[in-house]
Amino acid sequence: MPFAALETPQLLLDVTKLDANTARMKAHVERLGSRLRPHLKTTKSVDLARHVLGDLSHPITVSTLKEADYFAGHGARDILYAVGIAENKMDHVVALRRKDVDLTIILDNLASAAMVVARAAAAETMVPVLIEIDSDGHRSGVEPQSGALVAIGRLLEDGAYTLLRGVMTHAGASYDCRTTACIEKLAAQERSLTLGSAEMLREAGMACPVVSIGSTPTALFSKNLDGVTEVRAGVFMSRDLVMAGLGVCAPEDIALSVLATVIGHQPAKGWVITDAGWMAMSRDRGTSGHGIDQGYGLVADEYGRLLGDVVVNGANQEHGILTAHEGKPLDISGFPIGMRLRILPNHACATAAQYGEYLVVDSGSEILTRWERINGW
Repeated sequence: MPFAALETPQLLLDVTKLDANTARMKAHVERLGSRLRPHLKTTKSVDLARHVLGDLSHPITVSTLKEADYFAGHGARDILYAVGIAENKMDHVVALRRKDVDLTIILDNLASAAMVVARAAAAETMVPVLIEIDSDGHRSGVEPQSGALVAIGRLLEDGAYTLLRGVMTHAGASYDCRTTACIEKLAAQERSLTLGSAEMLREAGMACPVVSIGSTPTALFSKNLDGVTEVRAGVFMSRDLVMAGLGVCAPEDIALSVLATVIGHQPAKGWVITDAGWMAMSRDRGTSGHGIDQGYGLVADEYGRLLGDVVVNGANQEHGILTAHEGKPLDISGFPIGMRLRILPNHACATAAQYGEYLVVDSGSEILTRWERINGW
């Protein structure tokens, strides 16, 4: 199907770039002697997962239990639910475990550990747990190599129906780095603190077979993964402008884009108006603190060739306003009404969440196939 037959906006996925991005991450992690447990929160697509992984016997990470249900329904069995558990989700966790899904959950405090111990015992269902470590002050996690870590581990170990599998962390502060050296330093810190926490649990007599780390920037800039059993990352498959702003990739590597149409002009202002506003792109402005603020997205032609200094500088619900960077006017004669454009997103997860499918392309302006994706909780 050619682009001309499509209503816009639409979510496009360049399969050639997807394959190149995936191959780069796989080769890097394997070279350092660890294994990749991809985070499917960005893709949320069984078709895409099968394309990348071959089949769903591969260990995966999810961010919602709806994703766990979805991928388990298509054959996935080794699933890590990588968001701190809440009691209102325990019935769902138990139901998945009883369907022969090896679902592991995470937590970072004694209250949650006690709740899981009690709920697992009441259900008489074994529940494996990873303790989340705060390796960078970014968000969640127990203090690494701390008494609290050991106390949580001991409580889980003593539970008749809880299994302490190990420790995990997410180096989300890597998204705040502005240099490769900063990301490399954070990657080393992520490994060191998580591995040290695992050793502390082992010295206290607890089995800790899993040491799980992950973020796309630190995964790609890690120099040493000794002792790390698995690496979790997700946005590496599609990439986005935040990753480009961190130096993780070039804008040309981004596999995800939104197809839009020019629907109007404001000649006095040098504005070009498209039919892809923040409902199509999301409100994410993740590049606003970078050296180059890409607005709501960077603009390419319908073949994916970047147009240089053109961004979605403003957005209403269904309207995107194109200008040059910093709101500088465009020569609107270069953007005739009806022109098709591709817009590269700031945050692949947020933009993809606006759509129910990917239209898969391989360069050019023809749709090869459609891959379904899910949303919500």
